[in-house]
Amino acid sequence: MIDFALRVTRRMLKMIDIGLERSAPAASQLDDPGNGREAAIGSFLQSLSISSAAASYLEAHRSRIIRTLALAPPNGKNALELGSYVYGAAILQRVLGYGSVRGAYYSPAPGVDRKSLVVGGQPAFELDVDLFDAERHIFPYSGATFDLVLCGELIEHLLLDPMHLLFECHRVLAEGGYLLLTTPNSASLHSVACALHGRRNPQVFSAYPAPGNPDIPHVREYTAIELRDAVTAAGFEIEALFTEHIPGFENSRWVQDLLIREGFNTSLRGEQTYCLARRRGHLPRDRYPDWLFVR
Repeated sequence: MIDFALRVTRRMLKMIDIGLERSAPAASQLDDPGNGREAAIGSFLQSLSISSAAASYLEAHRSRIIRTLALAPPNGKNALELGSYVYGAAILQRVLGYGSVRGAYYSPAPGVDRKSLVVGGQPAFELDVDLFDAERHIFPYSGATFDLVLCGELIEHLLLDPMHLLFECHRVLAEGGYLLLTTPNSASLHSVACALHGRRNPQVFSAYPAPGNPDIPHVREYTAIELRDAVTAAGFEIEALFTEHIPGFENSRWVQDLLIREGFNTSLRGEQTYCLARRRGHLPRDRYPDWLFVR
């Protein structure tokens, strides 16, 4: 009799939990019209002379790169690209009109590297790339240095402390400056489909690099709402937050019909998340959010 009562109680609690999830306020998707420079960004990318490996990556991610940089407010004074592949910084200066740009890339020991990029019909683009660990080191810049920090496809690779990166972005940005951040979405239709099938990891990208490949794997992917909450906890005000589907993941679209039928929220279900936020000094900050850290 006691076992029966426990089973009934567990079932009721489970139904309550599902009901609360379904009745939660819909996730807010805040679209941004962008800066209207998509064609110019695409043309600039087409004009680059880069290695075959870099060209292969660029071709595979071309639409995401254009979409990301089309969200960057143009004509700022100073910009920083974290995890820089150089061409993002080049676009910020040559296409979007930033007066000065700086790059940064991972290194266990601080340093500086000088990179150059051959651009058809233009002088070569030269970039100083600062080397440091974005989740451990204090960024080598004074406070309020930049109008824009671009952080594309980086936060999902961090091992220990993503909030350190976000807090440092807040510090080096001028008041009202922009943080532009992209990352895969672990609540996408693809991720839900993988979880339901039970055969593949639900992360959008979960593979380890083979020997000889220097890439760092995805350590933790975020839902769009988690990304919003992390950025907000660092003292930013969200200006745009939306997801888009990645070509090649169309076989997961059936999940949307299932979510609708079962009463679940279907917004923010694309495989790629885009977030544009502004630094606000008056907003409260939480260095170690409970949902992200075990205290």
